[in-house]
Amino acid sequence: MIRTVDSPPHVSAPVLAAYSYCETVTGQQARNFAYGIRLLPTAERRAMSALYAFSRRVDDIGDGDLADEVKLTRLEDTRTLLARVKDGEVEEDDTDPVAVALAHAAEAFPIPLHGLDELIDGVRMDVRGQTYETWDDLKVYCRCVAGAIGRLSLGVFGTEPGARGAERAPEYADTLGLALQLTNILRDVREDAEDGRTYLPADDLAKFGCSAGFRGPTPPAGSDFAGLVHFEVRRARALFAEGYRLLPMLDRRSGACVAAMAGIYRRLLDRIERDPEAVLRGRVSLPGHEKAYVAVRGLSGLDTRHVTRHVSRRSVRRRA
Repeated sequence: MIRTVDSPPHVSAPVLAAYSYCETVTGQQARNFAYGIRLLPTAERRAMSALYAFSRRVDDIGDGDLADEVKLTRLEDTRTLLARVKDGEVEEDDTDPVAVALAHAAEAFPIPLHGLDELIDGVRMDVRGQTYETWDDLKVYCRCVAGAIGRLSLGVFGTEPGARGAERAPEYADTLGLALQLTNILRDVREDAEDGRTYLPADDLAKFGCSAGFRGPTPPAGSDFAGLVHFEVRRARALFAEGYRLLPMLDRRSGACVAAMAGIYRRLLDRIERDPEAVLRGRVSLPGHEKAYVAVRGLSGLDTRHVTRHVSRRSVRRRA
């Protein structure tokens, strides 16, 4: 997916106002996402804010206190709005700033907007209380709510002309989304349980004696909770390793954005691995100064160079 469309030099006042609204939403509500997109050029940053604001709206419907039937209706209303965006029916003077910004972003960049339909599908799974027997089952959900966001973001970033293996960039973006979502699931395991949601596969829970769930600050009696967490951490690390192959295909600032966002989640994973029961006592997070360090590291290109060297060594070994 090579970027061939440049953002137009002039953006009208109504569209600028719409983008400003989306950037405000992103700055106020995106704890980790905002650190990455700050590293992007203006046009790309605005487009990513529009994607985030729309996605936030969908997530808020699923997480709200409305009756399930009302949530499902509102999700379908949001899908109808998305269809208007895809059909070019949203004018600059539309009263919905998120729709205006998203429509403009979709004109400026080859964004696969059907990914937002997938997000809506994933949130519908939440509303219906779906559970997952196996990792393969959970991957379907993760691809809807996170893998799709990776592919949407790639539509904004594009790939560098001549990048080796660029045809696999959407696959790597999707995999990186899965890694982030699995990290989220581990971090939020108690909070989700208190909301009546279980995401970790039932097979894994049974294997480690955790089928009773996580509604308190201590693991279920007789369980190997640490074993469960370490098992899922290894799975997430493998996904990160595969998804990071995307980095050398991106330009410097897009790569920095991805490295910053993924780097924050990898550090969360490190903390969870060191103290598995911390996720039962409260939300595990990184302090602001550590997030800033990860962002600077991403901008320096260290992660991209590391991945490039690793991929090159693997290619040499295969040829040998």
